[in-house]
Amino acid sequence: MWQQGPDQRTDNRPNIIVIVADDLGINDMTDYDDLDPSGTIDTPNIDFIGNMGIKFKNAYSGSATCAPSRGMIVTGKYATSTGYEFTPTPDGMARSINLFNPEETRYLSENVENNPLFDNQGLPPEELTFAETLKSANYYTAHIGKWHLGRGPKFAPLSQGFDESLMMASGLFLPEDDPNVVNAYLPWDPIDKFLWAILDYAASFNESSERDNWFEPKGYLTDYYTDEAIKVIESNKNRPFFLYLAHWGVHTPLQALKSDYDELTYIDDHVERVYAAMIKSLDRSVGRIVQSLKENGLSDNTWIIFTSDNGGAGYIGLRYINSPYRGWKLTLFEGGIKVPLIFWKDGIEPKQISQRAAHIDIMPTIHGLINRSLEHDVDGIDLFTDEYDLNSRPLFWKTGHNKVVIKDDWKLQVTDYPPKKWLYNLANDPTEQKELSESYPDKTAELLALINSHAEGARQSLYKPLLLANIEVDRNLKEITEEGPVEEEEAVWVTN
Repeated sequence: MWQQGPDQRTDNRPNIIVIVADDLGINDMTDYDDLDPSGTIDTPNIDFIGNMGIKFKNAYSGSATCAPSRGMIVTGKYATSTGYEFTPTPDGMARSINLFNPEETRYLSENVENNPLFDNQGLPPEELTFAETLKSANYYTAHIGKWHLGRGPKFAPLSQGFDESLMMASGLFLPEDDPNVVNAYLPWDPIDKFLWAILDYAASFNESSERDNWFEPKGYLTDYYTDEAIKVIESNKNRPFFLYLAHWGVHTPLQALKSDYDELTYIDDHVERVYAAMIKSLDRSVGRIVQSLKENGLSDNTWIIFTSDNGGAGYIGLRYINSPYRGWKLTLFEGGIKVPLIFWKDGIEPKQISQRAAHIDIMPTIHGLINRSLEHDVDGIDLFTDEYDLNSRPLFWKTGHNKVVIKDDWKLQVTDYPPKKWLYNLANDPTEQKELSESYPDKTAELLALINSHAEGARQSLYKPLLLANIEVDRNLKEITEEGPVEEEEAVWVTN
């Protein structure tokens, strides 16, 4: 399937592998966060690259949702620079979620007619991705897995710098009735109902997302993507290569390989056990990639970069996935945007860095690793230069009416729907327990001015959201469903 590189290697520039997990909570891994190192399940392979590599202990996603974060990973630019601010959502999905949960969601019908068609929503083709800049440097470039940067041909991986692409065409890890899979259904979650109703078990290779080009993968999706990633490594070991391995795990629908599920008998809750088994397969993927590099003599000349697109999702109904941080995927509280960020290569000096890093830094840092300057402007920085004080630079988030800036020890979050502010000192209060905006009006005004200045220079969003959802910050969706409304619980309205 994959291109074959030369028989002998004459170019010794380092290879780059970027591995992105989907919806992995910061507490889904053991030994990552100092405040709660318990983890959902042991993750020895992720722990290995973290402990033997360069681990950024305060890393942040580009967004609290999938697509904008991925746009920032591949471009090094904020969504406010590219216009790729919202996750493209089919109208039918927005309608269905609203139908299943009308009290806590609002369908924005007024935005439908003004938006481009779903297949015309994506990362603008004129934006340069890391695949395009690396391909121009004579790297072989391959993509495997989730894309989520647009479905139409002009947005596809082959149009964005990849030589070859094995793309996730739908979303089942195995057919629902496969004897090797264990499913976990989430009756409290409208997204889960929608996904089980529409998803197939499918992939496509070097083609658009049209169904005529789909085929069934060979095995459980996480393992299948890893099998193919190893083939890419073996086929291209004699030339510089860039591999973007974007896993679907641990996103819903929750499906685990039965053999992984059967090993976790100590977990009583069925949903948690399936979810933990999915993490197990993701961790196995990292270990197999490392082992393949060692077997092919590439481990000391290949950088693995590991991250997640955002924090864990509250709608799966598990309490501790982002512990000890508040918030979930979709929210801009720490639980929604704290992610792992690890750089590993065999033989480097291990480091744990407490200064802040972000998704927008991945692309420029890759170029620093291969000693090639970027020829265009990006918002991120090379994390391995001494030029910057990482904590003093402001980091920004904007998703519709929700905006955040973090600078020095301070974080300000504001929303216009309804108007509200949250100010936290992250040095003293990293889990956002004590809101300080009234106690520190000058600091609030200073940070608000930064947010407004950033917004003034922003590119207008390319399309508008179709859904608003009311997300509680401290309870997951299962708890809300079982316990009912609690008046004092804090909640935020978020967009898709």
